[in-house]
Amino acid sequence: MLKLTVAQINPTIGDIDGNLALMRAAARKAASEDSQIVVFPELSLTGYYPGDLLDEPGFLAEIERGLNAAIQATNETPDLYWVIGSPVTRSGPGKRLQNALLVLHDGKEVLRYAKQLLPTYNVFDERRHFEPGPDVARILKIGSTRVGFMICEDGWNDAGTDYAVNPCKRLADAAPDIVVSINASPSNLGKREQRHTLFAAASRRNRLPILYVHQVGGQDQLVFDGASFATTPEEGVVFEAKRFEEDVVTLIFENGSFLQNDLSAFSLSVANAVSPMTFYRKQIVLGLRDYARRCGFQKAVVGCSGGIDSALTLALAVEALGGENVVAITMPSRFSSETSIGDSEVLCRNLGIELLTHPIRDIVSAFEVGFLQATGSAPQGLTLENLQARVRGSILMEFSNAHGHLLLTTGNKSEVSVGYCTLYGDTNGGLGLIGDIYKTEVFELCRHINAAEGREVIPRTIIEKEPSAELAPGQKDTDSLPPYSVLDDILKHLIEGDRIGEPEQASVQSRIAELTATETGRALIARIKGMIGRNEYKRRQAPPILRLRARSFGNGRQMPIAARHIF
Repeated sequence: MLKLTVAQINPTIGDIDGNLALMRAAARKAASEDSQIVVFPELSLTGYYPGDLLDEPGFLAEIERGLNAAIQATNETPDLYWVIGSPVTRSGPGKRLQNALLVLHDGKEVLRYAKQLLPTYNVFDERRHFEPGPDVARILKIGSTRVGFMICEDGWNDAGTDYAVNPCKRLADAAPDIVVSINASPSNLGKREQRHTLFAAASRRNRLPILYVHQVGGQDQLVFDGASFATTPEEGVVFEAKRFEEDVVTLIFENGSFLQNDLSAFSLSVANAVSPMTFYRKQIVLGLRDYARRCGFQKAVVGCSGGIDSALTLALAVEALGGENVVAITMPSRFSSETSIGDSEVLCRNLGIELLTHPIRDIVSAFEVGFLQATGSAPQGLTLENLQARVRGSILMEFSNAHGHLLLTTGNKSEVSVGYCTLYGDTNGGLGLIGDIYKTEVFELCRHINAAEGREVIPRTIIEKEPSAELAPGQKDTDSLPPYSVLDDILKHLIEGDRIGEPEQASVQSRIAELTATETGRALIARIKGMIGRNEYKRRQAPPILRLRARSFGNGRQMPIAARHIF
């Protein structure tokens, strides 16, 4: 029998002392439950992913100090094995660091394993800093149990299609009783189910029980959803930790099975399996909460137009930070409708937040006069539309600077994709909450929030009104864009392709087949392709957005700006 404690913690990148404090607290809890081994996530000492901090000599010295402190801390919990993740130095040709798993016990390092498979796709760039570990299995006997170890990506190649090396097969050859995997796997729609499928298959194929220990929390644009789990060859996934929150829980491994601390069998909860809209909501709330906390913000500000994007952003901000910590600013122009102004007031009343009013009519007029005097021509058309957006962006940044609020941008993925936004205007801010949600999903998420709350948090008039930027008389989004139901299917096809999950795949493929069957449809797809390509420069200068889907803008989709954009 082996008692193991899953320490699903929320480490902060670069906070060596803070992360070590989380580890010590979890280890004390594990010791109090007579656990024999406590397991922390990948790179738990530094947080995932430190990036080019790993090039800083001072940071490397901090890691070394932290490792020594962690080794000494194990003396506080005699007989408890600590499994931690940390960068370690190495000698010889190649990178000077490795992504390592260390087993610490009674003031000593008793095992070291270096990650063999270093991902360099999507949001990952581990080969930038790390050298792969040798193709060997590392086994440690704890009591009468032989424990094998691996790190995250090492378990994703069991089918043997992505790398020449297969750590799962190597572990199977070494025949441990159980495999412990430490992980930092960024969350996106469908990722939890993907992990379950992949690791259950690896467990079954190699006849190895696997304990998958994951981290939780938001780090910049990435969110880690926790949901650590255990799987056996016969039953598949038999245990799952809490999702979207920290969890320290002790399991018993005996005769190839995972049991609860009282030796009863687990009843696998289905609560962690949530709808896409619930997933979006939970991931955004956790991502914003941690981003604000780690960057030193307590309050947020959002430009409130009376439209659906700002309404959704405000509702999510209130859920994450509390109504007392969110301020909305409405900035009506001469093109703003009375309906939009009234909708803003109702929305903020429903959310219990302060609404400030800062009209921009006179400011825009002053710009128009000044531009006319300087150039001989008055701004009009797109120039005048963008001028209004930039005036609003400046006011929001002015408030942020004056009061220390985090400015949240409100652009959705559909608009960001085709450049239906104004650089230095509505793209101003520190974080985008809904930049990885398509416009049709924005409507769906608003309805979901109202249904979940049992009341009209977001006014029905906002959800049902025809989308408009209100930067020109009678302006509608459909003046320059196809209907969002059509646009979003095209965008999913062009941006995400085969990364789209099965529930969406059929409808997207059907739409694309319908469009490609006509000359008009093919021309529309070509036009959208061009719009995506031409607006890469805007996305490069926009604030980070919280990643929700398999392929998001930012470091998950690295495209050139100055190039012929061929998709």
